[in-house]
Amino acid sequence: MVRPLVAALLALCAAAPAAAEQTIAASDAHVARMGRTVAQADGSVRFGYPGVTLLLAVDGTRLAVDAAGSANSLVDVIVDGRLATTLHLAPQTKRYDVFADAAPGPHRVELVHRSETWLGVASIARFTADGTFLAAPALPARRMLVLGDSVTCGADMERSAGNKDTPDWWNPRLSYGMLAARALDAQVQLVCYGGRGLVRSWNGRTDEFQLPAFYDLAIADAAHPVKWNQAGYDADLIVIAIGTNDFNPGIPERAPYVDAYTALLRRVLRDHPHAQIALTEGVLLNGDKKTALIGYLKEAVSRVGAARVHLLAPVAYQPGDAVNGHPTTAQHAAMAAELLPQLRRIVAPL
Repeated sequence: MVRPLVAALLALCAAAPAAAEQTIAASDAHVARMGRTVAQADGSVRFGYPGVTLLLAVDGTRLAVDAAGSANSLVDVIVDGRLATTLHLAPQTKRYDVFADAAPGPHRVELVHRSETWLGVASIARFTADGTFLAAPALPARRMLVLGDSVTCGADMERSAGNKDTPDWWNPRLSYGMLAARALDAQVQLVCYGGRGLVRSWNGRTDEFQLPAFYDLAIADAAHPVKWNQAGYDADLIVIAIGTNDFNPGIPERAPYVDAYTALLRRVLRDHPHAQIALTEGVLLNGDKKTALIGYLKEAVSRVGAARVHLLAPVAYQPGDAVNGHPTTAQHAAMAAELLPQLRRIVAPL
């Protein structure tokens, strides 16, 4: 009698339907979003700044994402706290495996935008799983905002031998801003643009988005800019690291530069009434240029006269290496280590 019973059970198992797939839009409540994103009417989510992160939890063995970007759009996939793969997005929406044939049970997933806006704007359309989408992971209560240039964007950190940088050299996850945010248990927005400054770009151009312009944008694409609602992100701590590109062509005239910095500080104070604001001259200036920028920052802080604005102690010069002039991954870690004690002293306890 045993054999017929076993055969019946095997037949029943064979006839059982496979787990039904579930699909949710990227803007669904089961997906937490960190960084500046734009939700579209069709449920997709667009973004340009580096470090933008989508987080979700799935009880299943397979998860896929439908996404698109430019040829230079890269997205890191973190599964259960470990880097699983990096997606190189195609211009047309395409399905990518986030994980497949995973062990049954819950899995936490993070998709982290590795590129910056001028390399291309990316879009996540939807997620499809063979199991159940769980409640979205909670983001830290503390909110941090870092305003800057290519250094803040994590540009050219992970380079290889040769003199031509490639998009995979960017790694905002290990940039000083995201390292500091994790150490402070804060979510973070990196609002940055390579080559830009407060009043002019690295090559002296003034007809491009500079920080006062892209500070107000969710997507800083010159052809199709999208406004950002500052009230939607009540920051607790803001770090401003701008000036390297302004000073690249030479030391700018003092009065107009200090005027521009003072105006920016007043806007940021108004937009973020609960934030402590920390200013740094950054790691790429040295000598007379570094001294001049620090002097300009001191004057702007004095003009504003706000207790919430703090000029941080100068950070060590980190000139990159023989391959590239941007700080390396190790130099970003050193910069974060220098800034953290100062940031901890001024950030309000939760």
